[in-house]
Amino acid sequence: MKSKSSIEFTGKTTEEAIKKALRELKVPREKVKIQILSDEQKGLFGMPGAKPAKIRVSIQKGKESS
Repeated sequence: MKSKSSIEFTGKTTEEAIKKALRELKVPREKVKIQILSDEQKGLFGMPGAKPAKIRVSIQKGKESS
């Protein structure tokens, strides 16, 4: 039985959230599956930070060749 765990991360932008996830999980980008749950939303008059970007990251396993 395979279990697939995933963790959610937020950031000011989706790219920032991805970088944060990779740094925290200590894995290269090629080893994870990234699902964007919501993009960041700008505030009034285009100001950043009204709503952060949210992603879900799953570490891919079993893609090794023998």
